[in-house]
Amino acid sequence: MTQTDAARLTADLIRCPSVTPEEGGALVLLEQVLSEAGFTCTRADRGGISNLFARWGDKGHARTFGFNGHTDVVPLGDEAAWTMAPFGAEEKDGFMYGRGATDMKSGVAAFAAAAIDFVRQTPPDGALILTITGDEEADALDGTTALLDYMADAGEAMSVCLVGEPTCPDTMGEMIKIGRRGSMTAWFTVTGVQGHSAYPHRAKNPLPAIARLMDRLASHELDQGTDHFDASTLAVVTIDTGNPATNVIPAQCTSAANIRFNDTHTGAGLTAWLQGEADAVAAEFGVEIEMKVKISGESFLTPPGTLSDLVSSSVEAATGVKPVLSTTGGTSDARFVKNHCPVVEFGLVGRTMHQVDERVEVAQIHQLKEIYTRILRDYFA
Repeated sequence: MTQTDAARLTADLIRCPSVTPEEGGALVLLEQVLSEAGFTCTRADRGGISNLFARWGDKGHARTFGFNGHTDVVPLGDEAAWTMAPFGAEEKDGFMYGRGATDMKSGVAAFAAAAIDFVRQTPPDGALILTITGDEEADALDGTTALLDYMADAGEAMSVCLVGEPTCPDTMGEMIKIGRRGSMTAWFTVTGVQGHSAYPHRAKNPLPAIARLMDRLASHELDQGTDHFDASTLAVVTIDTGNPATNVIPAQCTSAANIRFNDTHTGAGLTAWLQGEADAVAAEFGVEIEMKVKISGESFLTPPGTLSDLVSSSVEAATGVKPVLSTTGGTSDARFVKNHCPVVEFGLVGRTMHQVDERVEVAQIHQLKEIYTRILRDYFA
């Protein structure tokens, strides 16, 4: 029986210019390939975003393995700096080049190819679900969340899920993600009274206040880490005044801080702490401080156990590397899936993701398909 070539499918997907929110033909291609393999496919588009749900096997089966991924990609940056066509999927020295080559069209191609060949060659007593979104790299408001909402309405469910994001820093097989830190950003606007810099007593300068606030936040130790997470971090990412005149005390300035937090905290708890710090500084300096917060995701953990053991054993069998169970890195759509079912993440080496000349080692695409195939075989054994 003819095997599905995961590298060729990766190349076909790279050639689809699917910069968020453009579908670019990527999900149309996958729907065609999966439908031909006997998957029932449904578009779960929402808010101008394209999403694909695909199921093989009986709806509601007690053993339903899920894959999740995305076909949208980040913008090219300086296109002139690319040495290869960014949507060309050209190969050189064993690497395939193109935006999305690593993050994460190769991962989607690998799990789609593994799923197709698995159900064709060894149809399992169970079901497979693939949820693929076109909205992971942007606000993620109408991507995986829309797919999960569709599934809830349609009575569809995954028993477990594997997100195919690139998880390995340098070596294939070295890391599985079993959780993610939470992420939130706070924006502060400090308002005082404008005045002449020669008469500071007649003004209320917002700059010392914002400097004090940012120093208090950045100097505070949030925690020392937990069993599965590193210490939480807070980074001051901008302080803006926009005042070109050295003889004017400005009326207003702004700043922002980003927090990546572990399971010691919640977004609500950190919001309350930030507000308390802002209120204290506002009272000290006699200024007004307004705060706006966006919580991109809470921290979560899938405790080590059956699912991580399943993935670990398959990775080690294929690569000879025993993966570390990690919660490092940024956020992913696993933060949404964890509300639906147990979820872990495993994919290839992500060294060049979002870079100019993003590229994937072609051999790793085939290796990733092999790992996903082993996972499916062992799950349904």
